[in-house]
Amino acid sequence: MSEKNRILLVDDDRDLLRLLSMRLAGRGYETVVAESGEEALAQVELARPQAVITDLRMEGMDGMVLADCIHRKNPALPVIILTAHGSIPDAVHATKNGVFAFLTKPFNSRELLAQVEKALQISGTHYASEKEPTESWREEIITRSSLMEDLLSQARLVAESDASICLRGDSGTGKELLAKAIHKASSRNEQPFIAVNCAAIPELLLESELFGHAKGAFTGATRDYPGLFQAAHGGTLFLDEIGDMPFSLQVKLLRALQEQQVRPVGSTSTVMVDVRIISATHRDLDAEVRDGNFREDLYYRLNVVVLEIPPLAERREDILPLASHFLSTIGNGIKKNVRGFSGEAIELLVSAPWPGNVRQLHNVVEQTVALSTTPIISAKLVKKALRQQSGQFPSFAEARRQFEQEYLAGLLKITNGNVTQAARLAQRNRTDFYKLLQRHNLDPSAFKPVKRQ
Repeated sequence: MSEKNRILLVDDDRDLLRLLSMRLAGRGYETVVAESGEEALAQVELARPQAVITDLRMEGMDGMVLADCIHRKNPALPVIILTAHGSIPDAVHATKNGVFAFLTKPFNSRELLAQVEKALQISGTHYASEKEPTESWREEIITRSSLMEDLLSQARLVAESDASICLRGDSGTGKELLAKAIHKASSRNEQPFIAVNCAAIPELLLESELFGHAKGAFTGATRDYPGLFQAAHGGTLFLDEIGDMPFSLQVKLLRALQEQQVRPVGSTSTVMVDVRIISATHRDLDAEVRDGNFREDLYYRLNVVVLEIPPLAERREDILPLASHFLSTIGNGIKKNVRGFSGEAIELLVSAPWPGNVRQLHNVVEQTVALSTTPIISAKLVKKALRQQSGQFPSFAEARRQFEQEYLAGLLKITNGNVTQAARLAQRNRTDFYKLLQRHNLDPSAFKPVKRQ
């Protein structure tokens, strides 16, 4: 059975474990059982399940403590809690602490299976594990996507040759990360990997940056500069955004690739270079060639092997593993105790369009970590970050709600929580004003000045 379908069941009632195993096995899931929270934690490491179903009340470690321990190390692993002692406060507490679902006993089999299926669809659970030495070349690429695995298989094959590779994909999909992985998998891995963004450097400087310059070649050239081709000698030169390279410079690049030598700006001599070229672009190079913006001969020189990186929206199973990885690295970097995302926040992350791909996801996680005041990131923070990252305006209804809430809170601050005065300033009767406060969950007493003892 595939690891993608493995469920860990935790309960101190053996009969219930047997019943759950039968229900899940009937739907094609593999089950692993544990009769205590302590045993379950060991099974999480050994069995690497894709979801956990646990009882709430157990001897020793209960279900909530178990869920908390799991999420400290695996924040994206969905936990479903079953209990005969269910209540609304328990459910609210559980979901606020990152529990995926909270179901009461006797459970409805159809509802439970639906929750399991939903958890597996959006979880994309990824476990950090020690790579085999032969897999170390790709250790920085976090993925559970079959599309990405196919791409990495192709990358591993072409890495063994010296053929030029062109990486195509939208901005933010991780083209430089893949280029580094290809370099690590190649026989050039002990030599330099040099990256340059062709769109970020002005044309006059880009030629000098790539090919070098001689002392006195232009104003400010106070010394000889070897350039990036020479710096990458024996290794790999990654030319990012090659589609933005100026047309006049494309001729010189083609000559350098054909002759395997460069001539620094202002110099009369050439230097031999041995460089493997990996280029990348988010542009449609075929269209650029047809429109006369990109040289056809250079296009064929660079496009010996083409690898397409799928956008994040086409590999949604990678969203949660990536988000969890970013959460861990960002949280550790600023020493902030943020352990995971709420269930609603996870759904927002997985269903978002991600026009900015992995780069946008990183920015969203970074923003939510910075603004979060609780260990579990809320859906509200994720929604705000997504809107700001994509440049979207809030809907009219959302903007109106936000204005009303801020307006009412401002009135209560001015009047120190005096509803009568606040209603008078707002030119509303007291009853209507109270209804507005209730709609926005504003408590007037919270705005009254604190009495000193």
